[in-house]
Amino acid sequence: MLNIGCHLSSSKGYLHMGKEALSIGANTFQYFTRNPRGSKAKAVNFADIAAFNNLAEQEHFSTLVAHAPYTLNLCSADEGLREFAVQAMTEDLATMEYLPGNLYNFHPGSHVKQGTEIGIQLIAQGLNRILRPDQHTTVLLETMAGKGSEVGRTFEELRAILDRVELTDKMGVCLDTCHVFDAGYDIVDHLESVLEEFDKVIGLGRLRAIHLNDSLNPLGSHKDRHAKIGQGHIGLPALTKIINHPVLCTLPFELETPNDLNGYAEEIRLLEEVFQGG
Repeated sequence: MLNIGCHLSSSKGYLHMGKEALSIGANTFQYFTRNPRGSKAKAVNFADIAAFNNLAEQEHFSTLVAHAPYTLNLCSADEGLREFAVQAMTEDLATMEYLPGNLYNFHPGSHVKQGTEIGIQLIAQGLNRILRPDQHTTVLLETMAGKGSEVGRTFEELRAILDRVELTDKMGVCLDTCHVFDAGYDIVDHLESVLEEFDKVIGLGRLRAIHLNDSLNPLGSHKDRHAKIGQGHIGLPALTKIINHPVLCTLPFELETPNDLNGYAEEIRLLEEVFQGG
């Protein structure tokens, strides 16, 4: 079974997202924990979470991916912004304890001319304040395209963060197909080599989710512009190989393509057609 979903708006709550996911043939979904360009999270609706948990159990939902807002930057040059990121992520993870066993994904951050090494150190320091031994959520570092001063453009940078995190068993990685392609990893013609490199540097056991996106730009462009499935430089044949790869096929795949709900439904149907079960 293909574990596939898309990014849904959390404005109407978890139960609404669950029903929306089912309506388009999805068995997982991704959502922002708060406004992606804002700061304050909505109050926790415990009844809504309980209703969703019941639905998810009945419908055999796969693992969900919560996404931290884009405004968070654990390696900002501004101490106040770093402190805000720590506070927001701590709050998000506390809420996710009511949806145990799922994933929390975030962009590692931008070092803003401080240098990659300082950025890596600051991210790890922040995570060491945020993570708790008893939490039931795995926190994911997302692979980045490498635009500007982003940290996480290479597998080595992600590994350097992981090596500095004390509760390393609470950490994993989310591979974004558009991002790694734009970062220069050729998943079109050399998927096996890329996965071998990931395994050597990070370890495939840490790969917990995939953002399945095509790319508007060519290999190594460092642009981070997502395209609809089959309408970019990665293409449907390469993405088909990814969802059918025996190492990857059981992971949750989340679409972040430029679509509305009907567009996501069409992409899910397309990917279900080409999925062979690994």
